Amino acid sequence: MTRNSRIPQTFNVVIVGQQGRLAYEALLFAASLRHSCPQFQGRLLIAEPQPGPLWDNDPRIIDTALREALTDLGAEFIPFESQHFGSAYPYGNKIEMLSALPAGEPFVFFDTDTLITGDLAAVPFDFDRPSASLRREGTWPEPQLYGPGYTALWKSLYDKFDLNFASSLDLSQPDEYWRRYLYFNAGFFYYRCPREFGALFLRYALAVRDDPPVELCAQSFDPWLDQIVLPLVIHALGGGRDALPSGLLDGSVTCHYRFLPLLYARESDHAIEVLETITAPNQMKKLLKQRDAFKRMVYQGRGAKVRALFDRSNLPRREQAIRNRIKSNGFWMR
Repeated sequence: MTRNSRIPQTFNVVIVGQQGRLAYEALLFAASLRHSCPQFQGRLLIAEPQPGPLWDNDPRIIDTALREALTDLGAEFIPFESQHFGSAYPYGNKIEMLSALPAGEPFVFFDTDTLITGDLAAVPFDFDRPSASLRREGTWPEPQLYGPGYTALWKSLYDKFDLNFASSLDLSQPDEYWRRYLYFNAGFFYYRCPREFGALFLRYALAVRDDPPVELCAQSFDPWLDQIVLPLVIHALGGGRDALPSGLLDGSVTCHYRFLPLLYARESDHAIEVLETITAPNQMKKLLKQRDAFKRMVYQGRGAKVRALFDRSNLPRREQAIRNRIKSNGFWMR
Protein backbone atom coordinates (compact mmCIF):
# COMPACT_ATOMS: atom_id res chain seq x y z
CA MET A 1 0.00 0.00 0.00
CA THR A 2 1.43 3.39 -0.98
CA ARG A 3 1.82 6.18 1.49
CA ASN A 4 -1.13 8.15 0.09
CA SER A 5 -3.48 5.22 -0.46
CA ARG A 6 -6.11 4.18 2.03
CA ILE A 7 -8.82 1.59 2.41
CA PRO A 8 -12.12 2.98 1.04
CA GLN A 9 -14.69 3.61 3.76
CA THR A 10 -18.26 2.42 3.64
CA PHE A 11 -20.83 4.70 5.25
CA ASN A 12 -24.44 5.76 4.89
CA VAL A 13 -25.44 9.11 3.43
CA VAL A 14 -28.63 10.47 5.00
CA ILE A 15 -31.01 13.27 4.04
CA VAL A 16 -34.52 14.14 5.20
CA GLY A 17 -37.23 13.82 2.55
CA GLN A 18 -40.52 15.62 3.02
CA GLN A 19 -43.47 16.84 0.96
CA GLY A 20 -42.81 20.18 -0.74
CA ARG A 21 -39.51 21.85 -1.59
CA LEU A 22 -37.41 19.27 0.24
CA ALA A 23 -38.75 16.48 -2.00
CA TYR A 24 -37.39 18.16 -5.12
CA GLU A 25 -34.13 19.05 -3.41
CA ALA A 26 -33.82 15.39 -2.40
CA LEU A 27 -34.12 14.39 -6.06
CA LEU A 28 -31.42 16.87 -7.00
CA PHE A 29 -29.19 15.62 -4.17
CA ALA A 30 -29.58 11.97 -5.18
CA ALA A 31 -28.86 12.74 -8.83
CA SER A 32 -25.76 14.76 -7.91
CA LEU A 33 -24.44 11.95 -5.71
CA ARG A 34 -24.76 9.40 -8.50
CA HIS A 35 -23.29 11.81 -11.05
CA SER A 36 -20.31 13.04 -9.04
CA CYS A 37 -19.56 9.90 -7.07
CA PRO A 38 -20.59 6.88 -9.17
CA GLN A 39 -18.24 4.62 -7.20
CA PHE A 40 -19.95 5.35 -3.87
CA GLN A 41 -20.61 1.98 -2.22
CA GLY A 42 -22.69 3.09 0.77
CA ARG A 43 -26.44 3.46 1.13
CA LEU A 44 -28.37 6.65 0.36
CA LEU A 45 -31.07 6.85 3.03
CA ILE A 46 -34.01 9.25 2.86
CA ALA A 47 -35.41 9.67 6.36
CA GLU A 48 -39.10 10.46 6.02
CA PRO A 49 -41.28 11.75 8.87
CA GLN A 50 -44.59 9.92 9.24
CA PRO A 51 -47.97 11.55 9.80
CA GLY A 52 -48.97 12.01 13.42
CA PRO A 53 -50.38 14.45 15.98
CA LEU A 54 -47.37 16.80 15.76
CA TRP A 55 -47.85 17.40 12.02
CA ASP A 56 -50.49 19.73 10.58
CA ASN A 57 -50.47 17.77 7.31
CA ASP A 58 -49.06 14.49 6.03
CA PRO A 59 -45.31 15.22 5.73
CA ARG A 60 -44.51 12.26 3.47
CA ILE A 61 -43.58 12.63 -0.21
CA ILE A 62 -46.85 11.77 -1.93
CA ASP A 63 -45.82 12.09 -5.59
CA THR A 64 -45.44 8.49 -6.79
CA ALA A 65 -43.27 9.45 -9.79
CA LEU A 66 -40.94 11.41 -7.52
CA ARG A 67 -40.62 8.50 -5.11
CA GLU A 68 -39.90 6.11 -7.97
CA ALA A 69 -37.26 8.46 -9.39
CA LEU A 70 -35.53 8.59 -6.02
CA THR A 71 -35.63 4.81 -5.74
CA ASP A 72 -34.24 4.49 -9.27
CA LEU A 73 -31.29 6.61 -8.13
CA GLY A 74 -30.61 4.08 -5.38
CA ALA A 75 -32.29 5.85 -2.47
CA GLU A 76 -33.95 3.91 0.35
CA PHE A 77 -36.80 5.42 2.37
CA ILE A 78 -36.48 5.14 6.17
CA PRO A 79 -39.68 6.12 8.05
CA PHE A 80 -39.46 7.74 11.48
CA GLU A 81 -41.96 9.03 14.02
CA SER A 82 -41.97 12.64 15.23
CA GLN A 83 -42.39 12.55 19.00
CA HIS A 84 -41.02 15.94 20.06
CA PHE A 85 -40.98 18.51 17.21
CA GLY A 86 -43.04 18.11 14.00
CA SER A 87 -44.64 21.17 12.39
CA ALA A 88 -43.72 23.42 15.32
CA TYR A 89 -40.01 22.91 14.64
CA PRO A 90 -39.35 20.97 11.41
CA TYR A 91 -35.58 21.37 11.85
CA GLY A 92 -36.07 18.81 14.60
CA ASN A 93 -36.39 16.17 11.86
CA LYS A 94 -32.61 15.96 11.66
CA ILE A 95 -32.54 15.16 15.37
CA GLU A 96 -35.41 12.68 15.59
CA MET A 97 -34.61 10.75 12.41
CA LEU A 98 -31.28 9.56 13.82
CA SER A 99 -33.02 7.04 16.07
CA ALA A 100 -34.41 5.22 13.00
CA LEU A 101 -31.06 4.79 11.23
CA PRO A 102 -29.01 1.56 11.36
CA ALA A 103 -27.23 1.34 14.71
CA GLY A 104 -23.46 1.15 14.68
CA GLU A 105 -23.13 2.15 11.01
CA PRO A 106 -21.15 5.34 10.24
CA PHE A 107 -23.26 8.05 8.65
CA VAL A 108 -22.97 11.48 7.09
CA PHE A 109 -26.08 13.65 7.24
CA PHE A 110 -26.64 16.40 4.67
CA ASP A 111 -29.36 19.00 4.30
CA THR A 112 -31.31 18.32 1.12
CA ASP A 113 -30.29 21.73 -0.29
CA THR A 114 -26.82 20.33 -1.04
CA LEU A 115 -25.15 19.24 -4.26
CA ILE A 116 -22.46 16.57 -4.34
CA THR A 117 -19.85 18.04 -6.67
CA GLY A 118 -16.88 15.72 -6.11
CA ASP A 119 -15.77 12.32 -4.87
CA LEU A 120 -17.48 11.92 -1.50
CA ALA A 121 -15.96 8.45 -1.09
CA ALA A 122 -12.47 9.99 -1.05
CA VAL A 123 -13.16 12.29 1.93
CA PRO A 124 -11.05 11.03 4.89
CA PHE A 125 -13.78 10.99 7.52
CA ASP A 126 -12.67 10.01 11.01
CA PHE A 127 -16.00 8.71 12.23
CA ASP A 128 -14.71 8.52 15.80
CA ARG A 129 -14.27 12.32 15.80
CA PRO A 130 -17.50 13.98 14.71
CA SER A 131 -17.70 17.40 13.13
CA ALA A 132 -20.10 19.59 11.17
CA SER A 133 -20.21 22.44 8.69
CA LEU A 134 -18.07 25.50 9.35
CA ARG A 135 -19.75 27.43 6.54
CA ARG A 136 -21.73 29.70 8.83
CA GLU A 137 -22.16 33.26 10.03
CA GLY A 138 -22.42 34.45 13.64
CA THR A 139 -26.18 33.99 13.72
CA TRP A 140 -26.47 32.86 17.35
CA PRO A 141 -26.35 34.02 20.09
CA GLU A 142 -27.19 37.72 19.95
CA PRO A 143 -25.64 39.26 23.08
CA GLN A 144 -27.75 42.03 24.60
CA LEU A 145 -26.42 45.54 25.23
CA TYR A 146 -25.98 45.03 28.97
CA GLY A 147 -24.89 41.39 28.78
CA PRO A 148 -24.33 38.58 29.17
CA GLY A 149 -21.75 38.31 26.38
CA TYR A 150 -20.70 35.42 24.18
CA THR A 151 -18.54 33.80 26.85
CA ALA A 152 -21.22 33.77 29.55
CA LEU A 153 -23.92 32.64 27.13
CA TRP A 154 -21.96 29.71 25.73
CA LYS A 155 -20.44 28.75 29.08
CA SER A 156 -23.91 28.46 30.61
CA LEU A 157 -24.69 25.68 28.11
CA TYR A 158 -21.45 23.79 28.70
CA ASP A 159 -21.98 24.06 32.44
CA LYS A 160 -25.54 22.75 32.14
CA PHE A 161 -24.26 19.51 30.62
CA ASP A 162 -21.01 19.28 32.64
CA LEU A 163 -18.83 19.85 29.58
CA ASN A 164 -15.38 21.42 29.52
CA PHE A 165 -15.99 24.89 28.08
CA ALA A 166 -12.36 26.07 28.01
CA SER A 167 -11.25 23.21 25.75
CA SER A 168 -13.87 24.16 23.14
CA LEU A 169 -12.46 27.64 22.54
CA ASP A 170 -10.39 28.72 19.55
CA LEU A 171 -7.82 30.85 21.36
CA SER A 172 -6.51 32.29 18.09
CA GLN A 173 -9.72 34.33 17.93
CA PRO A 174 -10.37 37.40 20.12
CA ASP A 175 -12.38 37.17 23.30
CA GLU A 176 -16.08 37.97 22.75
CA TYR A 177 -15.77 37.41 18.99
CA TRP A 178 -18.21 34.75 17.76
CA ARG A 179 -15.58 32.65 15.96
CA ARG A 180 -13.81 31.98 19.27
CA TYR A 181 -16.71 29.73 20.30
CA LEU A 182 -17.54 26.34 18.85
CA TYR A 183 -20.38 26.95 16.41
CA PHE A 184 -21.46 24.99 13.35
CA ASN A 185 -24.01 25.07 10.58
CA ALA A 186 -26.08 21.89 10.76
CA GLY A 187 -25.93 21.47 6.97
CA PHE A 188 -23.83 18.36 7.48
CA PHE A 189 -22.58 16.31 10.41
CA TYR A 190 -21.25 12.79 10.86
CA TYR A 191 -20.36 10.14 13.43
CA ARG A 192 -19.77 6.42 13.84
CA CYS A 193 -23.27 5.65 15.15
CA PRO A 194 -26.49 7.59 14.46
CA ARG A 195 -28.27 6.19 17.53
CA GLU A 196 -25.53 7.36 19.91
CA PHE A 197 -25.29 10.77 18.26
CA GLY A 198 -29.06 11.12 18.07
CA ALA A 199 -29.72 10.22 21.70
CA LEU A 200 -27.36 12.95 22.89
CA PHE A 201 -28.64 15.43 20.29
CA LEU A 202 -32.23 14.86 21.43
CA ARG A 203 -31.43 15.01 25.15
CA TYR A 204 -29.54 18.28 24.81
CA ALA A 205 -32.13 19.84 22.47
CA LEU A 206 -35.06 19.07 24.76
CA ALA A 207 -33.18 20.25 27.84
CA VAL A 208 -32.31 23.59 26.22
CA ARG A 209 -35.80 24.05 24.79
CA ASP A 210 -37.66 23.14 27.98
CA ASP A 211 -35.25 24.27 30.71
CA PRO A 212 -32.67 26.72 29.34
CA PRO A 213 -30.01 28.35 31.50
CA VAL A 214 -31.16 31.69 32.90
CA GLU A 215 -28.42 33.44 30.91
CA LEU A 216 -30.34 32.58 27.72
CA CYS A 217 -33.60 34.25 28.77
CA ALA A 218 -33.33 36.91 26.03
CA GLN A 219 -32.18 34.53 23.28
CA SER A 220 -34.30 33.02 20.50
CA PHE A 221 -34.20 29.24 19.96
CA ASP A 222 -36.23 29.20 16.74
CA PRO A 223 -34.82 28.40 14.24
CA TRP A 224 -31.46 28.01 15.97
CA LEU A 225 -32.07 25.15 18.42
CA ASP A 226 -30.31 22.47 16.35
CA GLN A 227 -27.28 24.71 15.82
CA ILE A 228 -27.17 25.70 19.49
CA VAL A 229 -26.86 22.14 20.74
CA LEU A 230 -24.88 20.63 17.84
CA PRO A 231 -21.53 22.00 19.10
CA LEU A 232 -22.26 20.57 22.53
CA VAL A 233 -22.94 17.11 21.07
CA ILE A 234 -19.81 17.17 18.92
CA HIS A 235 -17.66 18.37 21.82
CA ALA A 236 -19.10 15.74 24.18
CA LEU A 237 -18.31 12.98 21.67
CA GLY A 238 -14.69 14.04 21.23
CA GLY A 239 -15.00 15.93 17.94
CA GLY A 240 -14.38 19.53 17.01
CA ARG A 241 -13.79 22.15 14.38
CA ASP A 242 -10.52 20.61 13.15
CA ALA A 243 -11.70 17.01 12.70
CA LEU A 244 -11.94 17.20 8.90
CA PRO A 245 -9.50 18.64 6.32
CA SER A 246 -10.74 21.98 5.02
CA GLY A 247 -11.74 22.59 1.43
CA LEU A 248 -13.60 19.31 0.84
CA LEU A 249 -17.11 19.48 2.31
CA ASP A 250 -18.49 22.95 1.60
CA GLY A 251 -15.69 23.10 -0.94
CA SER A 252 -14.65 20.84 -3.82
CA VAL A 253 -16.84 17.88 -2.83
CA THR A 254 -20.13 19.40 -1.64
CA CYS A 255 -22.04 22.64 -2.15
CA HIS A 256 -24.64 23.67 0.43
CA TYR A 257 -26.51 26.15 -1.73
CA ARG A 258 -29.57 26.68 0.53
CA PHE A 259 -31.82 28.20 -2.15
CA LEU A 260 -31.52 28.16 -5.93
CA PRO A 261 -31.08 31.95 -6.27
CA LEU A 262 -28.15 31.77 -3.83
CA LEU A 263 -26.66 28.87 -5.78
CA TYR A 264 -26.62 30.93 -8.97
CA ALA A 265 -25.45 34.06 -7.18
CA ARG A 266 -22.41 32.79 -5.31
CA GLU A 267 -21.42 29.20 -6.07
CA SER A 268 -18.65 27.97 -8.38
CA ASP A 269 -18.87 27.43 -12.12
CA HIS A 270 -18.35 23.73 -11.41
CA ALA A 271 -21.40 23.61 -9.13
CA ILE A 272 -23.50 25.25 -11.85
CA GLU A 273 -22.14 22.73 -14.37
CA VAL A 274 -23.16 19.83 -12.11
CA LEU A 275 -26.62 21.38 -11.64
CA GLU A 276 -27.17 21.84 -15.37
CA THR A 277 -25.92 18.33 -16.19
CA ILE A 278 -28.12 16.47 -13.71
CA THR A 279 -31.25 18.52 -14.49
CA ALA A 280 -30.97 17.99 -18.27
CA PRO A 281 -32.52 14.48 -18.66
CA ASN A 282 -36.17 14.53 -19.69
CA GLN A 283 -37.37 12.63 -16.62
CA MET A 284 -35.68 15.18 -14.35
CA LYS A 285 -37.17 18.06 -16.35
CA LYS A 286 -40.66 16.61 -16.10
CA LEU A 287 -40.44 16.24 -12.33
CA LEU A 288 -38.51 19.39 -11.43
CA LYS A 289 -40.71 21.66 -13.54
CA GLN A 290 -43.52 20.88 -11.12
CA ARG A 291 -41.71 23.16 -8.68
CA ASP A 292 -41.90 26.78 -9.84
CA ALA A 293 -38.45 27.73 -8.54
CA PHE A 294 -36.79 24.96 -10.55
CA LYS A 295 -38.86 25.72 -13.64
CA ARG A 296 -37.99 29.41 -13.67
CA MET A 297 -34.44 29.31 -12.29
CA VAL A 298 -33.07 26.28 -14.12
CA TYR A 299 -35.17 25.88 -17.25
CA GLN A 300 -36.37 29.42 -18.08
CA GLY A 301 -33.06 31.21 -17.52
CA ARG A 302 -33.77 33.23 -14.40
CA GLY A 303 -30.75 31.65 -12.71
CA ALA A 304 -28.43 33.04 -15.37
CA LYS A 305 -29.87 36.50 -14.76
CA VAL A 306 -29.19 36.17 -11.06
CA ARG A 307 -25.65 35.02 -11.76
CA ALA A 308 -25.02 38.10 -13.89
CA LEU A 309 -25.77 40.35 -10.91
CA PHE A 310 -22.69 39.22 -8.96
CA ASP A 311 -18.92 39.04 -9.20
CA ARG A 312 -18.01 35.75 -7.52
CA SER A 313 -14.55 37.12 -6.69
CA ASN A 314 -16.07 40.06 -4.80
CA LEU A 315 -19.29 38.92 -3.18
CA PRO A 316 -20.98 40.82 -0.34
CA ARG A 317 -19.68 39.51 2.98
CA ARG A 318 -23.07 38.71 4.45
CA GLU A 319 -25.67 36.44 2.89
CA GLN A 320 -28.47 38.89 3.66
CA ALA A 321 -26.89 41.45 1.33
CA ILE A 322 -26.87 38.87 -1.48
CA ARG A 323 -30.51 38.05 -0.83
CA ASN A 324 -31.46 41.73 -0.81
CA ARG A 325 -29.86 42.35 -4.20
CA ILE A 326 -31.65 39.36 -5.71
CA LYS A 327 -34.97 40.48 -4.21
CA SER A 328 -34.56 44.07 -5.36
CA ASN A 329 -34.19 42.77 -8.93
CA GLY A 330 -37.33 40.64 -8.57
CA PHE A 331 -35.56 37.29 -8.88
CA TRP A 332 -35.95 35.76 -5.40
CA MET A 333 -37.65 32.36 -5.24
CA ARG A 334 -37.80 29.53 -2.72
